[in-house]
Amino acid sequence: MSDDRRAPRGPQLSTIHLRKAARALRSGNLIAYPTEAVWGLGCDPNDESAVMQLLALKQRPVEKGLIVIASDFADIEHWLQPMNEKIEDRAFRTWPGPHTWLWPATPEAPRWITGGSSKIAVRITRHPPAVELCDQLGPLVSTSCNRAGQPPAKTATHVRLSFGPELVVVPGPVGRSPRPTTIRDLVSGRTVRA
Repeated sequence: MSDDRRAPRGPQLSTIHLRKAARALRSGNLIAYPTEAVWGLGCDPNDESAVMQLLALKQRPVEKGLIVIASDFADIEHWLQPMNEKIEDRAFRTWPGPHTWLWPATPEAPRWITGGSSKIAVRITRHPPAVELCDQLGPLVSTSCNRAGQPPAKTATHVRLSFGPELVVVPGPVGRSPRPTTIRDLVSGRTVRA
């Protein structure tokens, strides 16, 4: 795997916080963590029950689908249909970084993540706390930490006030992106969310 398909590495999180997050995910629970622009709400994308819990908490319909982040392309590749090099290069030129791509999905992609669509939204993050979580725990669901119709959380305090003490909050700074990541369609190149 070439280095340009992996996010930069570096220790950011304490062992205690990583253990708490790992324990929460193994138990089918949710975590909140800093991303490029806002706080993210996440869980194990392979855990259908956890994803349904997340959708209920956000009051978000499953049909909208969810984004999955990873620190290494190899960790999500089995969910992505191989495309010709020119098309794949659209994504690889922007990764790792704050760019989400709607990539044609394989049959192995969880339907509770795709929302029943033929595509899956994926991003190779370079935001250090998210990278470290993905390095240690694998790919994560990444959706803004808010209920439908409310602004996304920008601070850990906002997360705790909105969702209470049951949610495991992984500390760290939110990135400097002024808005959530751009979402583009891999095949057409069309921007879905600017």
